[in-house]
Amino acid sequence: MGLKYRTYLNSTIIYGCNHCKTHLSTGDALISRRFQGQHGQAFLFNFVVNIIAGEAEERSMTTGVHVVQDISCCQCKTVLGWTYVKAYDDENKYKEGKFILEKKLLTDVH
Repeated sequence: MGLKYRTYLNSTIIYGCNHCKTHLSTGDALISRRFQGQHGQAFLFNFVVNIIAGEAEERSMTTGVHVVQDISCCQCKTVLGWTYVKAYDDENKYKEGKFILEKKLLTDVH
């Protein structure tokens, strides 16, 4: 299988895993802070690195039914949020290919 290398981000704001500090995303990739996760407030990002995606599944959420994949930290395997694979209504199509990270599971990495 070979070695797996983590991606290290370079930005003024770097969001990382609260458990192991692995880099996940940047402040430039943050789209919205107005989302709700299982543990409270969550953020929507354009891109996230150093993650492992689970199986795609239909899930009923506050904005309707979506096809999502849970995403976990590649280092410590903590489930951090999910990625939107498919939105069934046009109002939520902008979420497709985007990532939700739960605020409680994030830390600022410097």
